[in-house]
Amino acid sequence: MAGRPDLGRADLVTMLAELNATPVEQVSERVGSMELAWLVHLVEQRYDRRLDLTDEQLASVRTVDDALAVFHASLTAAADG
Repeated sequence: MAGRPDLGRADLVTMLAELNATPVEQVSERVGSMELAWLVHLVEQRYDRRLDLTDEQLASVRTVDDALAVFHASLTAAADG
């Protein structure tokens, strides 16, 4: 997979909805540590690769959009490397 991964915001929201057993419309923009761990796990499974995230990257994730940006950076770096 070259370039930008096909992971989108809707994918992350759907993953969070499944975790919290809520409709996607009710998923919070905020991402806590449990939600982040869940998202990392699912993204790693989906792309069959380990996300090599730094403590700084993990600490920067507070919202769904933050998570998407961090995951894209990691997946793109892995695809390019």
